[in-house]
Amino acid sequence: MAWFEEFEHRGPIRVEGGLRARSKRGSIGSTWWSRRFIDILERVCDKGRLTRGRAYARQGQVLSIDLAAGEVRAAVQGSRREPYDVVIRIEAFGESRWAGLEEAIAAQAVHRARLLAGEMPEEIEELFAAAGADLFPRDLDMDCSCPDWGFPCKHLSAVLYLLAEAFDDDPFLVLAWRGRTREQLLGSLAAGEGPGVPEVEDVPFAERLADFYAPGATAHPPERRPAAASPALLLRVFPPPGDLGRVLAPAYERMGEGPAAL
Repeated sequence: MAWFEEFEHRGPIRVEGGLRARSKRGSIGSTWWSRRFIDILERVCDKGRLTRGRAYARQGQVLSIDLAAGEVRAAVQGSRREPYDVVIRIEAFGESRWAGLEEAIAAQAVHRARLLAGEMPEEIEELFAAAGADLFPRDLDMDCSCPDWGFPCKHLSAVLYLLAEAFDDDPFLVLAWRGRTREQLLGSLAAGEGPGVPEVEDVPFAERLADFYAPGATAHPPERRPAAASPALLLRVFPPPGDLGRVLAPAYERMGEGPAAL
């Protein structure tokens, strides 16, 4: 086993322009949904390799991440010249299951409003469970082309931690991994609210990832908060009877312009 010990301890080949975690020390993940994902990993995975995976994520050893329904593929630079190929698979829900989930979400006006505003309500995990589905995966089918037999290896761990930070920035990636993009879900929820709901553009994961990670950055970026929803959204979520909505709409729009407009 001397060859493997030498391979294990000589360290990775440093790269320029890799995906680098924003967190510089301590735990990774700041929102409830990313911490939920990390908590699951840290309960079932080897703690030593998770620690080394955090170091890889912070050093920028992950070269690329591509997320699609049911699958994440990544390239990680280790101690060999060729990067390692990483694949992480989960169950992507089918159309019939998603139709039931969307119906359950749409029935909860507050959940629907928060999702339309770009937030992930914590209660949505219970909603998934009530429908017989797990929002966060209990089982991960993971593969890495490296020779390390640990589970997961540090290359897989690095990708998992970077996924958690990406989930911080965009909770809809959690749902996209399960098989529903932001555009599909919000389009379905908006369709149930009638006319006048603004369209939400779906940005490809690769573009969001490029904006999110700053290779070589050493300082934490300002905290990202969900954009404030339009005051008129309240009228669409809780429509008043009769023509009252038409009467109240101008006042709600003036509320969004600040005190000077009232």
